[in-house]
Amino acid sequence: MSMQLKENSLIVFQGDSITDAGREREKDTFMGAGYVFMLSALLAARYPGKNPRFINRGLGGDTVQALYERWEQDCLVYKPDVVSILIGINDTWRRFSENREPDLGRFEAMYREMLTGTQERSGAQLVIIEPFLLTNRENYKEWRMDLDARIDIIRGLAAEFHTCYVPMDGIMAQACTKADASYWSTDGVHLTPAGHALLAQSWLASAGL
Repeated sequence: MSMQLKENSLIVFQGDSITDAGREREKDTFMGAGYVFMLSALLAARYPGKNPRFINRGLGGDTVQALYERWEQDCLVYKPDVVSILIGINDTWRRFSENREPDLGRFEAMYREMLTGTQERSGAQLVIIEPFLLTNRENYKEWRMDLDARIDIIRGLAAEFHTCYVPMDGIMAQACTKADASYWSTDGVHLTPAGHALLAQSWLASAGL
């Protein structure tokens, strides 16, 4: 689904540390050093007549539950025109690092409620970015089944809510046939500048911008 960028559109970016990327906490003048910075610069340059506006509310370490708990004050309160979400890898990470039980039903329910609330409250267009995991570390093979289950849920929600969808796990896998995983990611989760640029390009392509 292509995005319709209206005049003065406000785009709110949400997610974990990949979105956060060292953003300015006290003001919105610095979008961080990742894909949000790249995207905001590219969109501003491509559509100066539309005067797009940007807020980055990514927060390092967030799971779906953490994002859900701050959704009102960090997203809906801004009455956004577009909401971009990248979340999910920390849910897999915590399952193994903290030996948590799988929580897929709860994961899906909270993600769905965020999407429902956003459409009902603001009518915002939604962009869902698929969480991803590269092959930098051997133990990630253990993580893969859990993340794949979460990706399946997210893909289903994207279809249900008719969102723009950025299939980054597949895109990253394809990119790793052209250059080693370490070229795109420092640890299989966090991105190098090239990885952030690939994500920004993929977001624009999926949104038809």
